[in-house]
Amino acid sequence: MNFDFSEDQKLLQQTARNFLAEHSPLSVCREVLESDQPYSQALFKAAAEMGFQGTVIPEEYGGAGFGYLELAVVAEELGRALAPIPFASSTYLATEAILLAGSDEQKSQYLPGLASGEAIGTFALVEKPGQNGTEGVETKLSGGKLTGTKLPVLDGDVADFAVIAAQSDSGLSLAIVDLDQAGVTRTSVGSFDPSRSMARIEFKGAAASVLGKEGDGAALADRVLDRAAVLVAFEQLGGAERAFEITKDFMNGRYAFGRPISSFQALKHRLADLWCEIQLTRSNCYYGAWALSNDTPELGIAACISRIAACKAYDLAGVEMIQLHGGVGYTWEYDCHMFYRRAKLLSVMLGSPASWKDKLVTRLREQKAA
Repeated sequence: MNFDFSEDQKLLQQTARNFLAEHSPLSVCREVLESDQPYSQALFKAAAEMGFQGTVIPEEYGGAGFGYLELAVVAEELGRALAPIPFASSTYLATEAILLAGSDEQKSQYLPGLASGEAIGTFALVEKPGQNGTEGVETKLSGGKLTGTKLPVLDGDVADFAVIAAQSDSGLSLAIVDLDQAGVTRTSVGSFDPSRSMARIEFKGAAASVLGKEGDGAALADRVLDRAAVLVAFEQLGGAERAFEITKDFMNGRYAFGRPISSFQALKHRLADLWCEIQLTRSNCYYGAWALSNDTPELGIAACISRIAACKAYDLAGVEMIQLHGGVGYTWEYDCHMFYRRAKLLSVMLGSPASWKDKLVTRLREQKAA
């Protein structure tokens, strides 16, 4: 059995890496971080021209018509580059929700814009910090109108539309709402990683259309989150590996007592432990990519495993990067804090790692009971 990507997929990955090395060096992320712009519009447009946003969107809707393995390798490279663009919320979440449950009319309306990069989507589930999953949703959907508040919404200040979880007469449902209309108020909120913006969105009778079957929102949201978890895990994997490489190069070039600090046993072991953690995460991510690509019944468990491992590895990489850089690691001038910020943001983007551990235990019990 082949547990690696194909030669064509590796070529796509190398193409994406070369493109991002030219168009998205770490200076681009720093530029967004230090400015008032919510994301790099030039990079987002260039990525769309490369076809990244439309990787898994069918050709009939303007996409490339590739599979999820191709999207996974693109996600890994975006993570390595700390790309400051609304890619995850638009491609892993909004696009996936529409592909899973959208009507032909909804797909025709939204997917071409998502594929071309002319439209940005997001997914608004939680309504207060610390909330996980679909529990506690109070936003109402009645008569095609939305009322309620979502906070925080990743890229909610720049998105053109959002897929919203709301309570309807039939139970929790998902709905699509255009954000540029009367009845929608957006307010930017502070983010631990300012290179990825967040917003508070208030709905007061905003027009919305149901996505999928009314009342199936909880099950549909879980499916969307599982699929996104695998893809975000690849972003985390890419970021962790890039942090490791930068740290290793720094340690090889910094001398103390006449030799590189990377040769000191205590530091060498810490670097080795981090490398092992990243390799274990890669294995788990590959498992998730296989399950997602084949849409197997194992996807729910594979998504949890990928998510948990990737959060742990990226968090560790962020901490070790700062500490192993020594006294300069915490300074603004070095790039360590940008990886640390992104690691923390991605670790809570789809719910906390603890919530995914609970979900894994529940699913394993259900699998055993079946």
